[in-house]
Amino acid sequence: MTIEVVESPGEAERLAILATLTAHNDAAVGPTDRRQVAIVLRDDAGAIVGGLWGMIAFGWLFVQYLAVPPQMQGQGRGRDLMLQGEALARDAGCVGIWLDTFSFQARGFYEKLGFVQFGTIPDYPPGHSRFFLSKRID
Repeated sequence: MTIEVVESPGEAERLAILATLTAHNDAAVGPTDRRQVAIVLRDDAGAIVGGLWGMIAFGWLFVQYLAVPPQMQGQGRGRDLMLQGEALARDAGCVGIWLDTFSFQARGFYEKLGFVQFGTIPDYPPGHSRFFLSKRID
């Protein structure tokens, strides 16, 4: 057995590591539905300019990315994306949604939608904080 630092890891390395972790998790709590979700925001030309990207697993939706272009912010697009994500999570039988955001991003936006902070990493990145939030929908 050896330990190796992979200089330019790719999808093969990620999937191999994930397979080991998934097998362990499934043995501990039983198999779970894991699936990627995407809700896209398109401009008038049909190009994707933002949206919500996440994963449903263990009965929760994890919102990994939420992006709305600056020129579309303040128009309810982010709220609409999050409400669509919540509807998707409910349809999938999820009990909640969780996500993370930075102090220079949208913590207040998520709190207005009913999310509650459950963790913080100070100085990540230096001079800022990373916040973890969740919302029960069951």
